[in-house]
Amino acid sequence: MIDEIAKWQKLERNITAITSTVELDELTQDLIRPFDYQSDGVSRFYPFVVPNIPDNFDIGVIVGASGTGKSTLLSNFGKPLHFAWDNNRSIASHFDNPLDANERLSAAGLMSVPEWVKPYRSLSTGQRFRADLAISLRDGAVIDEYTSVVDRNVAKAASTSMAKYVRRNSIKRIVIATVHRDILEFLEPDWVIDLDRGEWVTGRYLQRPELVLDVYPCSNSVWSYFSSHHYLSGKLNKASHSYLAVWENQLVGYVAAMTSPAGTLQNAWREHRLVIHPDYQGFGFGPRLSEIVAEHYLMNGKRYFSKTSHPRLGEYRDNSSLWKPTSKNHMRRRDGLVLRDNVRWQLNPERWSFSHEYIGNGMFVSSKGKK
Repeated sequence: MIDEIAKWQKLERNITAITSTVELDELTQDLIRPFDYQSDGVSRFYPFVVPNIPDNFDIGVIVGASGTGKSTLLSNFGKPLHFAWDNNRSIASHFDNPLDANERLSAAGLMSVPEWVKPYRSLSTGQRFRADLAISLRDGAVIDEYTSVVDRNVAKAASTSMAKYVRRNSIKRIVIATVHRDILEFLEPDWVIDLDRGEWVTGRYLQRPELVLDVYPCSNSVWSYFSSHHYLSGKLNKASHSYLAVWENQLVGYVAAMTSPAGTLQNAWREHRLVIHPDYQGFGFGPRLSEIVAEHYLMNGKRYFSKTSHPRLGEYRDNSSLWKPTSKNHMRRRDGLVLRDNVRWQLNPERWSFSHEYIGNGMFVSSKGKK
């Protein structure tokens, strides 16, 4: 459903003003006099009244420009959480347990394992926003100035992953205040209060847009841009073939593939590296990029395999009809490639390593070789 046919309703303003008073000193009066502005020193603001929103909702959004009363209206739903991070500990250590850390950090789009072990002070502004969002996710969470300090692509990615987590875990009554409208369709809120237009609407009338990746063969040198974000190793086999994913003219992901070393398999290739830049984690680009490249090999008469120790990617493949498990699926890796224990291994030793063969369905690669 599109915005034009959504049933918007008028907002009511409070009949009682919020006032603030200042002393009009000589400097202030001299400053405003040339502009023919007169003031008695009292500012009056009549905020909007919270409309009759549904009692049961997942995500609600208050949107409007600065000064329209977002924070005032938001205060009717509670107070934002102000969390004090201990900079002598990793951000992951602040959660209840490894599973809680994995789920909530991933829900905020912070899926880069190397970032989980850093202290809060070492994170970028965008990563701090995601960490703050992750620690806030609970029933009745109130979030002000949502995505105001981050790049818009980071905002969209975090909104996508957060909305999925909220609905998958039946979290209720999260209310967000923001000046940005570009994240609305990624959040798919249950209601929107728009203070700029003085109206509100209920019902999930927005739909998340389709995102199109362009995937190209590239030089192995591109790996240097992504290497620090890989959760196991920054090394790349020189014999591998590299592929770059581009979204809206931004470099978002990288895949390297190489021939399988097993002598019993003919025409077999395997995924050597798969990385999505942290700013774009949350859209679901990782599985799709992997499958686009895998489909390319399948269509050229090759078999394609992948091993991963990343729990979310492995579990996705376990449940996907595009992949089938190999005999080594859910076994602990003994090939020397893993240098440290993985969070999922600590939770469930039977699911530390995932191993699959791509069987595909022919949907991903066009005649030109890109999506």
